[in-house]
Amino acid sequence: MASPIRSRLVAVLVTVALTAVTTAGLGRFWSAIGGGPLSLHGWIAMTLGIGGTAALAGVLMALAFRSDRDGWDARADRLPGDDAKR
Repeated sequence: MASPIRSRLVAVLVTVALTAVTTAGLGRFWSAIGGGPLSLHGWIAMTLGIGGTAALAGVLMALAFRSDRDGWDARADRLPGDDAKR
């Protein structure tokens, strides 16, 4: 069984690799459709946008799983006084 630190490191490295591949692919696509060459600032902005989007998606999914595991989803539907009716 892998240690938690090693698992997290692998996850971060996979995310960085996917971000790099996606950035390179979108850069080629941008050039192929006649968008012109991207400057260094364009590459940085695109990389940060892709990485930030992936990070936000990961954090939101982690919060959704934690909310489900801790039972917050079930409690959100109940109104005050619902216990008395049951």
